[in-house]
Formats: sequence, structure tokens, C-alpha cells
Amino acid sequence: MTKDNDAKGFRMTGPKVLAITLAAFGTVIAVNLTLAWSAVSTFPGLEVQNSYVASQNFNEELAAQEALGWDVSAEVEGGELVLTITGPDGYPAQVATLDALLGAATHVRDDQRPDFVFLNGAFRAPVDIAPGNWNIRLRATAADGTLFQQRVVLHVEG
Repeated sequence: MTKDNDAKGFRMTGPKVLAITLAAFGTVIAVNLTLAWSAVSTFPGLEVQNSYVASQNFNEELAAQEALGWDVSAEVEGGELVLTITGPDGYPAQVATLDALLGAATHVRDDQRPDFVFLNGAFRAPVDIAPGNWNIRLRATAADGTLFQQRVVLHVEG
């Protein structure tokens, strides 16, 4: 029986099984740790500093914002971000202040604040962004002082 096992050249032993098991679990753990580190280091996940405080006036702020009836759309045309905000009548909304943060959906490394200029019924700003999915975190104030906040999803073709 010993000659047959030696002739085949391979013998499964306890140390070999242990090495295979440790290598398999070690690989899985190393991949999981790498992915977890990558996820945590590239996106903070923070929307608001204190969710309890942010929730206190949420319903009232939402009702006031919806009463504005604004519709927002965004696109990139020739290296320029074009942000259109229209009122319920279909004409450009009366925006008193506008602040926007343009960033990739997966990380904060490329975040930028476009410097908008109102021209031809839309807000326009030069941007240098790569193809992919982007988010615009829009914060505007209406002429009557009502706060308008919205996350606008922007897909840039490659």
C-alpha cells in the first residue's frame, strides 16, 4: 500500500489540509479587508452632522419646497454644466442664491463647486469632469427666502 501512494506522488496529509484551509480563508479575509478599507477611505457617508436636529423641521421645509413647484435638470454641454431650474409655469424660476457641489457618486476626491452664471434661462458653469455618474447637491433660495435643496443625478457620456 505504501508503494502505490509513493508511485502517485501526492499524499493528502493533515498539514497540507491545514495549509489549504488557511490559504483559502486568508484570501477571503484579505479581500474583505481591502474592500472595506477602500469603501471607508473614499466616501465619508456623512449627509448631515446631526440627523436628529435635521429631522425636526423636515416636514415643514419639504412642504415649503414643494410649494415652489420647481423642476431641476442638469446636463454637460461642451465642458459646461448647464443647470435649468423652472417654476410651475415652465419659465425660469426666480432664484435668489444658488450653491452647488458637484461630485462623483462614489468618492469625494473630485468634488468641486461650480461658479454659476445665469445666461439664456439657465445657470452655466465651466467644469472638467470625466464620464460617469455624478451628483449635484443643490442648495438654492427662492426670492421669498424659501430654501430649496435637491440632489440631482447627472450622467456624463464617455
